[in-house]
Amino acid sequence: MIPVIALVGRPNVGKSTLFNFLTKTRDALVADYPGLTRDRKYGQGKVGGAAYLVVDTGGLSGEHEGIDELMAQQTRLAIEEADVIVFMVDARNGVTASDHMITRDLRQLHKPVILVANKVDGLNSDSAISDFYELGIGEPLPIAAARGRGVNQMMQLILDSLPENIETEIARDEEDRIKVAILGRPNVGKSTLVNRLIGEDRVLAFDMPGTTRDSIYIPFEKNGQAYTLIDTAGVRRRSKVHEAIEKFSVIKALQAIEEAHVVILVLDAQQEISDQDATLLGFVMERGRALLLAINKWDGLEEEQREKIKHELDYKLSFLDFAETHFISALHGTGIGHLFDSVKKAYSSATRKLPTPKLTEILQRAVAEHQPPLIKGRRIKLRYAHQGGRNPPVIIIHGNQVKSTPDAYRRYLINTFRRLLKLVGTPVRIEFKEGKNPFEGKKSRLTEHRESSKKRPQKPIRKKYK
Repeated sequence: MIPVIALVGRPNVGKSTLFNFLTKTRDALVADYPGLTRDRKYGQGKVGGAAYLVVDTGGLSGEHEGIDELMAQQTRLAIEEADVIVFMVDARNGVTASDHMITRDLRQLHKPVILVANKVDGLNSDSAISDFYELGIGEPLPIAAARGRGVNQMMQLILDSLPENIETEIARDEEDRIKVAILGRPNVGKSTLVNRLIGEDRVLAFDMPGTTRDSIYIPFEKNGQAYTLIDTAGVRRRSKVHEAIEKFSVIKALQAIEEAHVVILVLDAQQEISDQDATLLGFVMERGRALLLAINKWDGLEEEQREKIKHELDYKLSFLDFAETHFISALHGTGIGHLFDSVKKAYSSATRKLPTPKLTEILQRAVAEHQPPLIKGRRIKLRYAHQGGRNPPVIIIHGNQVKSTPDAYRRYLINTFRRLLKLVGTPVRIEFKEGKNPFEGKKSRLTEHRESSKKRPQKPIRKKYK
């Protein structure tokens, strides 16, 4: 599993700023106001070839009443789940009683702790961090999270401090093994589906939300193909989560998505598509994983109900036109047999090698059928295409003015590539690269001739008289 890094410390020491820098996002709200972050926020990042999950937490104030105690509970859960703890202090304010209190709690955990003194920009680093040696948990590392100063050194310390059983790169089985993550809200039938797929009761299935507490990895073979099924804990709305052990099920789901080649999202046919389903789909789409939809508990529904569900899927999930949909009953086995065929097709499409001549031919055909629009009176020129990555397939298109390509034309190109390449079950990403004009900055021969003519001394004009 990829490591989990928890950011802890007093309010307003810069945890959210560091979170945004590490995840290269603006997901965490940042303001010069203590206590802005009250719940956990999690994100993914990568430095070099090393992937990680980072958790932003609310500030620890030392209070044990009201919302401060609730924030402290959230932070303690993050600490319990983390492989490495980044303890942030404020270099401008010096050591406080709260810092000492947090230090005492961290010592009892026996986990790697990196002490980071933030906001050293404009200060003498050595003098700014000198007071924090008294905490006795290692040498303070000066950083400026807002500018990224010292963050690379901090990440190297984090990677060096990881336990030996933690992988800093995304673990992959041998090339022919397909990893399949089973995702969905609690009690939609994920564990029942896993048991049905492998043909035995390998995971606990019970009619109560939250039965699966952690991600379970199950290697097996079917028809000569090696698989690893990943059964994940259900992700539910935060307000519905009460038990501490379930708080970080979303992290396990994120880790499963990161490691999987193909994701099967299980939806309950007897419930509407919810915000939690949309959140899970957002995670899958962001990572570009191949995707199947399994609509469970399909047995016993009236025809009118089935038509209503299909209409809702078409309306709410129209952007998933690449994903195959299966209507199944995990309990009775209805519709299960075709899932593996779709998994193999999606995996093959996501990891296929796409030849440059074929991609360029499809691009030229697409342009011939529907030309790109004009931008400021000049037409966008798309010259050639080649593959830039797999899982998901990335197609890089070179040309002129390509950065001005409208989203509608980008979608047209994606659909054309997917249709002609027969890519099933995987998103396709297109990146545009601006071609350099070989004559940019150079003057034409006519211009050079005119300019040189102006510099020559003009001969007097002599009139001829008859």
